[in-house]
Amino acid sequence: MIDEDFKKSLLKEHSYLVQRDSVDWFTVECPSKDLVSFCKSMRDNQGFELLIDLTAIDHGEGEECRFSTVMHLYSLVHRGYVRLHSLCTDNDKPFMPSISEIYPAANWHERETFDMFGIHFTNHPNLKRILMWDEYPYFPLRKEFPLAGIDTPLPADDVVEVTQASVEPAPMMGGPFVSASSGPISDSEPRAKDESWTERKEKPL
Repeated sequence: MIDEDFKKSLLKEHSYLVQRDSVDWFTVECPSKDLVSFCKSMRDNQGFELLIDLTAIDHGEGEECRFSTVMHLYSLVHRGYVRLHSLCTDNDKPFMPSISEIYPAANWHERETFDMFGIHFTNHPNLKRILMWDEYPYFPLRKEFPLAGIDTPLPADDVVEVTQASVEPAPMMGGPFVSASSGPISDSEPRAKDESWTERKEKPL
């Protein structure tokens, strides 16, 4: 486990870190400009050899810093996790330095985060979409993206060229977070009001 002595020494050695409240793992706020050097130090000097995951948070359009990234590092020596939280300093064109040279597993995670949130990872060796096709115009895990999805013609031309498949889109019926399987989705998911084909009103654009 991550003991108190280790936490204190880490915070003392890296004065730019700020400890965040957490109900489970030791969590620190790391400025994006220091993220690469800190991750390298964690791998080389502190025994945190494994990047377990990396994703992002959309805090909302009204927030001073709308986007942030979150990652979990694991140490076989300490037998515990450290959670790193870093704020994106640009809300319009969010970016974060890539740590894929330090943790190769970040390559896939950063591509997924770019695909779903639109956060650009600088110096990533191959930053392109990994789930949606290259020309897809939206970022599905941003908060303004409706739970019911957005009607988009399928298949994309590049998909047809590669697969030679004919695909017809199926209604999402409110997306993956819907609690009820029938009736208007706004009755069970207020945030998704008028965002489904089952609604009485036309879905807003």
